[in-house]
Amino acid sequence: MPFDIARTRAAYPALTEGFVHFDGAGGTQTAAGVIDAVTDAMRSAVGNRSAANVAGRRSLELVAQARSAVADLLGADPAGVVLGPSATALTYTLARTLGAAWRPGDEVVVSRLDHDANVRPWVQAAEAAGATVRWAEVDRHTGELPAAQYADLVGERTRLVAVTAGSNAIGTMPDVPAIAKIAHAVGALVYVDGVHSVPHGPTDLASLGADVLVTSAYKWSGPHLAAMVADPARWAALRPAKLVPSSDAVPDRFEYGTPSFPLLAGVAAAVDHLAGLDPDAVGDRRARLRAGLAAAQAHEEALLDQLLAGLAQRPAITVYGSPARRCPTVSFRVAGMSPAAVQEALGAAGFCLSVGDYYAYEYFQLMGLRDSGGAVRASIYHYNTADEVDRLLGELDALADPAGRMAG
Repeated sequence: MPFDIARTRAAYPALTEGFVHFDGAGGTQTAAGVIDAVTDAMRSAVGNRSAANVAGRRSLELVAQARSAVADLLGADPAGVVLGPSATALTYTLARTLGAAWRPGDEVVVSRLDHDANVRPWVQAAEAAGATVRWAEVDRHTGELPAAQYADLVGERTRLVAVTAGSNAIGTMPDVPAIAKIAHAVGALVYVDGVHSVPHGPTDLASLGADVLVTSAYKWSGPHLAAMVADPARWAALRPAKLVPSSDAVPDRFEYGTPSFPLLAGVAAAVDHLAGLDPDAVGDRRARLRAGLAAAQAHEEALLDQLLAGLAQRPAITVYGSPARRCPTVSFRVAGMSPAAVQEALGAAGFCLSVGDYYAYEYFQLMGLRDSGGAVRASIYHYNTADEVDRLLGELDALADPAGRMAG
């Protein structure tokens, strides 16, 4: 059955304003069910976690529901779901915790494809410990992150390999299972940034080979919260810095301060929304999530093919990277215009896109683009349409060749 785009779009109140949102990689619009869940939680009596009263029990339940929902989304154990304010904050927490046990001569492997949130925390933790940082390189022309290079980068002193499952800049989806196999052969930990990949298809922690995976709910229709997941036994072996009276239980001891209980209600609602993307899906929530995200992925990939084909026909536009497997995200430049000028012109026409380096710092440094404004990013989400892609291409035609001389 074709993806029901009208039904999907009806679930996002913000779309009624008429703007075209090609900035999902920076954050999606929020589903109505999420807004309702957050609002309902804020209208209800909610207190500090306690089994002694109704308000406290509600808080306990909101935390448990969020953990269970994220576990279903990723194929994880709810007891291994650490919740926090952002992927960056959670990654720093783990980097400081792991780094405390690193010693001079130990090694950490990061990549030039990654968002800086999966680079700098590890680099800084390594520097603090006197450990060595080794870099996995990106093919400048294709945007691929070849897995074979990890055989030379990983050794007996490798303690951690950090890699993205999907580039937020050019969409590249590296062969994470192959990289993880190399890392695990020497006992290294594999930390996977799933912030950009999780919204665009079914995710399974075990199949990826990830020891730890991080994701952000606001990239998949939810609120601004994040989760970091692993086997509970892995968390049990780690001792993060924490306040003396705060819980020492797993996963609570990795979570700092009182959580935003209403936003946790929104996390669970966002997962439920994704589980309903395919109205014909049956089974438990995990099964419905896989079906719904697979249907959304097919829709997004069709739009990506349409966008890439259209951009390829326009000689004034340079697209960066041509990876074999990619999330529906494209970075490009228009000849004769700065990325900021393109963004401003498209914004005046009602299009929302990102420009700059989007925190993919190393990639844009490698490409020599960062100091000249980076690039324009068009990131597709499942509420986008074929008509919106055509409209974007038309606006780019007008920018690249106002006189209409450009072939379209």
